[in-house]
Amino acid sequence: MTRRNILIFYVFIFVFFLSCSFIKPLELSATLQKADKIVVLKSKRLLLLVQEGEIVKAYRVSLGKKPVGQKTCAGDKKTPEGIYTIDSRNADSKFHKALHISYPNESDLLNAHKKGVPPGGDIMIHGLPNHKTDIGALHRSFDWTDGCIAVTNSEIEEIWQLVSDGTPIEIKP
Repeated sequence: MTRRNILIFYVFIFVFFLSCSFIKPLELSATLQKADKIVVLKSKRLLLLVQEGEIVKAYRVSLGKKPVGQKTCAGDKKTPEGIYTIDSRNADSKFHKALHISYPNESDLLNAHKKGVPPGGDIMIHGLPNHKTDIGALHRSFDWTDGCIAVTNSEIEEIWQLVSDGTPIEIKP
C-alpha cells in the first residue's frame, strides 16, 4: 500500500468510529414492551415474560437447592409454587439486583400454620452473588439458591426494565 492509501484507510476508520459515537443505542424499552405477567416453569428451568398472552422473552434459570415440590417452610431450600406478585425491588441486595416475590400468600400462610412451621420469605428473582459475578451462565449448571429464582446479571438488568412492581408471577411445578 502506498502512503496515500494508508492515510485514506486511517481517515476512513477515524470517520467511521467518530460517526458511531453519535449513534444513540436503542433503548431496551423501544424494542420490547413491559411484561404484564411472569410465568416460571420449574421443571423446565424457564422464566417467561408474557405480554397480552404472548411470550416476549424467555430465560433459563436456577432454582432452590431442592427444586421439586412446593415450599412449605423456612429453610427448606424450595422455590414456591403458586400465584404471587412482584411487590418490590432491591438494587443493593447481596445479589446483582433483586425483584421481591410476594411469597408467602394466604394459602402458604395457612399451610405453614397447619404444620406449625414458619412459612419463610425473601423469595426473589435475582442475578448472581455480588462476589461471584464472573460465573455468568455457568450458574445454570445446578440449582443453588435458597428458594429464589436466579438469572445472569445481564438478564436481571433486562428483566428489571421489563417488569414493574405489581406484575403477577405464576410459579408452576
